[in-house]
Amino acid sequence: MGNDSMDRQGSDRKTTVFPFHTTPEADVLSTLRTSAKGLSSAESAARLAEFGPNDVSRIRRQPLIVQYLSHFKNLLVIILILAAAISIFAGDATSAIIIIVIVIASVTLDFFQEYKAGNAAELLRQKIITRASVLRDGEKEELPITVLVPGDVIILSAGDIVPADARVLSSKDLFVNQSALTGEPFPVGKAPGMEAPGSPLAEAGNYLFLGTSVVSGTATAVVTMTGLSTEFGHVAKSLVSRPPETEFERGLRHFSYLMTRIIFALVIVVFFINAFFRHGLLDSLLFSIALAVGMTPELLPMILSLNLSKGAIAMSEKGAIVRHPESIQNFGSMDVLCTDKTGTLTENQIALVRHLDTSGNDSESVLLYSYINSLFGTGLKSPLDEAVLRFRHLEIGNCTKIDEIPFDFIRKRVSVVVEKDGRPVIIGKGAPEEVLRVCTAEESGGSVRPLDAAARARIQKIYEDQSAQGFRALAVCYRNLAGPQAAFSVGDEKEMVLVGLVTFIDPPKESARESVQLLARSGIELKILTGDNELVTRKTCELIGVPVRGVLTGAEVENLDTEGLARVVDGITIFSRMTPVQKNRIMNALKKNGHVVGFMGDGINDAPSIREADVGISVANAVDIAKESADIILVENDLRILNDGVLEGRKTFGNTMKYILMGTSSNFGNMFSVAGASLFLKFLPMLPIQILLNNLLYDFSEATIPTDNVDEEYIGTPKKWDMGFIQKFIMIFGPISSVFDYLTFLILLLVFNADGALFQTSWFVESICTQTLIIFVIRTRVIPFWKSRPSRLLVASTLAIVIIACILPFTPVGALFGFVPPPPAFFAMLVVLVAGYIALVEVVKYWFYRRYGGPSLPPAHPQA
Repeated sequence: MGNDSMDRQGSDRKTTVFPFHTTPEADVLSTLRTSAKGLSSAESAARLAEFGPNDVSRIRRQPLIVQYLSHFKNLLVIILILAAAISIFAGDATSAIIIIVIVIASVTLDFFQEYKAGNAAELLRQKIITRASVLRDGEKEELPITVLVPGDVIILSAGDIVPADARVLSSKDLFVNQSALTGEPFPVGKAPGMEAPGSPLAEAGNYLFLGTSVVSGTATAVVTMTGLSTEFGHVAKSLVSRPPETEFERGLRHFSYLMTRIIFALVIVVFFINAFFRHGLLDSLLFSIALAVGMTPELLPMILSLNLSKGAIAMSEKGAIVRHPESIQNFGSMDVLCTDKTGTLTENQIALVRHLDTSGNDSESVLLYSYINSLFGTGLKSPLDEAVLRFRHLEIGNCTKIDEIPFDFIRKRVSVVVEKDGRPVIIGKGAPEEVLRVCTAEESGGSVRPLDAAARARIQKIYEDQSAQGFRALAVCYRNLAGPQAAFSVGDEKEMVLVGLVTFIDPPKESARESVQLLARSGIELKILTGDNELVTRKTCELIGVPVRGVLTGAEVENLDTEGLARVVDGITIFSRMTPVQKNRIMNALKKNGHVVGFMGDGINDAPSIREADVGISVANAVDIAKESADIILVENDLRILNDGVLEGRKTFGNTMKYILMGTSSNFGNMFSVAGASLFLKFLPMLPIQILLNNLLYDFSEATIPTDNVDEEYIGTPKKWDMGFIQKFIMIFGPISSVFDYLTFLILLLVFNADGALFQTSWFVESICTQTLIIFVIRTRVIPFWKSRPSRLLVASTLAIVIIACILPFTPVGALFGFVPPPPAFFAMLVVLVAGYIALVEVVKYWFYRRYGGPSLPPAHPQA
C-alpha cells in the first residue's frame, strides 16, 4: 500500500505511530484505502500476502538443540568443563564424571525452564477467538481471524472478543472490558468520533484493542493493525525475546569472571615457581592442574540447586508456586517492588461502598432505588449493577417491571419503569452530571424540595469529594407517574427527583495492608504502576497504608528521556495511566539507579513487565499469560506470602554466600601456601591426587550448607552480589589460612623432620581440618554456637569429614594415595593450630564486618 502508515505495519514499534484515534474518520478510511463497506475478496487476499496472517504467535524461535547448546555459553559452565577436561588429563576420571554430571543437570534445568517460559506467546494465541464477522464484497461473512487485514470492516456484539486493533465507525451502547490490557477495572464505553490530538491511545474512546471483550452493545469498526503490530502483538513479541539479565545472573557472571582471573593468575604463578625450582615440568604441570581443579567452585551449581529447591519447597508449603527457582535469589535481593493495582493489590471485583442522600449521609432509600434499577435492567449486567445487587439482598415488596429506557452514550443513564405499591414509578441511575440535568427536585429527610442552585452546588461538592477519594459515583433519581402509559421514551426522563449517590471501589485484598507493612519492615519500597487514574490509586494506597511521595502519569513519562526518568523515578510512588512500554521504562530506570526490581501483575498488559523484572510475580486470579510469564505465582489469595518469599530468598542467598566465601578464601589461601612452599621445598607440598581427594572431601563437607540456619539479623535487609566484598574477604581471610599453613610447614620440618610423604600427609590432614571447621565461624557474623547455631546436618557432615581425614592415613586406602601415619604428637599440635586459627579468624571477622559491612542493599525509602 502506498500510505506510509500501512507500509510500516509490522515494522519496529516506534515507527507504527499513525494516530488513527486522533484522525478524522474519512481520513482513516482513506489512509487504509477502504470504505465502510469493507474490502473486496481480491484486495483482502493481496493485503494478506503483504502483511501476513493476523496471528500473534508467528514468531520464529530457535531450534531446540540450538536453545539447549546456548546454555553452555555461561562462563562458570565453561570453567567447570575445562576443570573436567583437566581432571581427565590428570588421571582423575571420578572428579571429571562428577563435574560433568553437575554441569549437564544444571544446563538441562535452565533449558527446561526457559523452554516453558517460551510458551507464553502460544498462550496468547489460544486466548484469541478463531472466527470474526467481517464485511467482504459488501456482505457479512464469518471468517477465521487469521485472514483479517488492515482495512477490513468487522461487526461486533456482546460477548465477542475484539479480533484486531480497530477504529470504531458506529456503535450502540458499546462497552468493552479491557482491564487485562490497560488495568482499568470498569468497562469502558466506546463510540465513533475523533480524540483530541496528542491524547494517549490507551485512553481512546474510539479505539478497540485485540483480545479485549465486548461487554454490551454492538459496533462496526475498521481494522487498523493486525498480528504483531497490534498492542497485543507487542506484548507477544516481548515475551519470546530473550529476557533481560537478572540481578542473580549478573552477580553469578561477575563472580565467574572474578574466579577466572584468580585461578588463571595463581595457577600460572604456581606452575612457574615449581618448574623453576626443579620439580620437573610434568609434575609441576599436573600439580598446577590439580590446583586449578581444586580452586574451581564445582559444587556451586549443586549448592545453588539445593538452596533453591529448599526455598521452592518452603514457598510451596506457604501457597506459592516457584516456576523458576533462581528467582528466589532475586527475591532476597529485591529492594523495590513494582506492582499493578487492579487484581493484585485489589480484588478486581467492584464493590458498592456508600449510598448517600443529598446531604451526604447514608440512606436506605438511595440503596433501594438503585437496587430496583439494577435488578430490572435487561441485558448483560455491568459490574456496577452486580455490585449493587451483591451488596445486600433487599425486599422490594409488590414491585413489578413495566418498561425500560436503555443506556446510551448521549444520556449516560439507564431508567426502568416499575409499578410499586400500585403506582408507576420511573427510576433512573447514571453519570451524576447527566442525572442532575433532568432533576428539578431533591428528596431529603423524607420530604421533596426544589433543586435550587445551592442544592446543586452542595450535591456537586459531595460528588467531587467522593471522586477525590477515588470512588466511582452514580446518581439515583425517580419520578412518580400520574398513571399508566402505553410506551415510555427518553422524553419521560424529566422533572426527576434526585435521591442521592451510590459510590463504588475496587477494594484492596484483605492481606494487602499487612503485606505492605511486612515488606516495608524488610526494607522493600512499594511502587504502583497502573493503567488506572491517580485518584483511584491514591485511595487504594490510603487503604493499604502506602504513603504517597509522588505521582507521575503516563503522559509525563512520555515527555521524559531516559536520563530524566532515572533522576525522578526514585521519588515517585504512583505511576498512573501507564502503558506496558512505560512500565518497562520505569523498571529499567530503577535498575539503572542500582535497585533490584520485582514486578507483580495479573493482566495481559503486565506480562512484559513481569518478564522484564529481576523477579516476576503473578497472583491466583491472573490471566494465563501473566502466570506463564511469572517466576513466582501466589496461588493463595494472600499477599503476605510475598514477605515469606523475600525471607526465603535472603536465606538462600545467605547460604550460597557461605559456600562462596568459605570455598574461595580457603582455596586462595591453599594456593598461596603452595606458591610459597615451592620456594624452599625439594618435593611437592601435596601430590596431585591428594589435592583432588582433599577437594572431594571438602566438597562433601560443604554439601549440607543449604540446610544451615540463617541468622534473623541477616535476613532483615535486601541482599545482593558484591564482588568488591567477596574480593576483600578472599584477600584478608585467605592469607590468614596461609599463615597457619606456613606455621604447620615449619613445625613439620623443624620439629618432626618430616620427609616428603609425612609432610604431604600432615598438611593434607591440617588442610581438611582448618578448611572444614572454619565454616562454623564464617557462617555467621556473631559468635558461633552461642548466638548462632548451625544445622545438625552441617555439624554432622563437617565432623564426619574431619574424622575421615584423620583416620585415612592409617588405612590401606590411605596408602594408595601416598599417605603415611603421622605421629601422635602431630595431632596434639593439630588441635592447637586449629584452635588458634579459629580464634584468630573470629577476631578478624569481627573487625572485618565492622569495617566493610556485607553484601546487603539498604532500602531506598522505608515505608511506614
